[in-house]
Amino acid sequence: MAKSIQQLFNLEDRTALITGGSRGLGLQMAQALGEAGASVLLTSRKASDLEESAAHLQRSGIKVQWVAADASNPADANRVVEETMLRFGKIDILINNAGASWGAPAEEHSLEAWDKVMNLNARSLFVFAQATARASMIPRHGGRIVNIASIAGLGGNPPEMKTIAYNTSKGAAVNFTRALAAEWGAYGITVNAIAPGFFPSKMSQGLLDSWGEDNVAHRSPLKRLGDEDDLKGAVLLFASDAGKHITGQVLAIDGGTTCVVAG
Repeated sequence: MAKSIQQLFNLEDRTALITGGSRGLGLQMAQALGEAGASVLLTSRKASDLEESAAHLQRSGIKVQWVAADASNPADANRVVEETMLRFGKIDILINNAGASWGAPAEEHSLEAWDKVMNLNARSLFVFAQATARASMIPRHGGRIVNIASIAGLGGNPPEMKTIAYNTSKGAAVNFTRALAAEWGAYGITVNAIAPGFFPSKMSQGLLDSWGEDNVAHRSPLKRLGDEDDLKGAVLLFASDAGKHITGQVLAIDGGTTCVVAG
């Protein structure tokens, strides 16, 4: 029997683990999932940020806990999954959001910086997905994984934007999503990706200051930056029963930037 729209988007009795969840896009998505009824486990490096963000969510009536950890460290990632299982008993939704960037010309980019970006933006997706699937999703035959990629992973860069490691890592996130969706569909696990465009955040602030927010906004057909609500609908779709037949897909949320043809 068909479900109502309210039932399809209802996340009551589900648990969501969100990496990089203490601020910016991660906190926005945590808010959306929590408002839909999910219990939320936030993780990021700084306990003070997590404590503040958890208090913010709790004021909205969201059930939330947190674990401070470095997502680029496999031991920390596995510890977060173990803690989530201990506290909630299952993980229905994984939002792989933790990420970092590094600006440098390719010919000068250090290997240390390259590894830092790749370990967090690409390797951590695999580590968290594998640990979560083993602990909960495969035994329960179901789950939702949402990887946060970027429009930077869908093409090249303007010449003045020198973020070779970031772009490479986000391209990896896109194909990681497709490959894992194909493999884990047999377990009832959907794997999708969101590719945000320009949103005001700590990571993007340097570029926005350099280029000017109005200039960046006017590069998109909608002539605006993403705001604090613009990822909520997409993440809820991918995380809920409304998206149960969607897997291996990458959704750009960029004001139409990627539909503009240069030349």
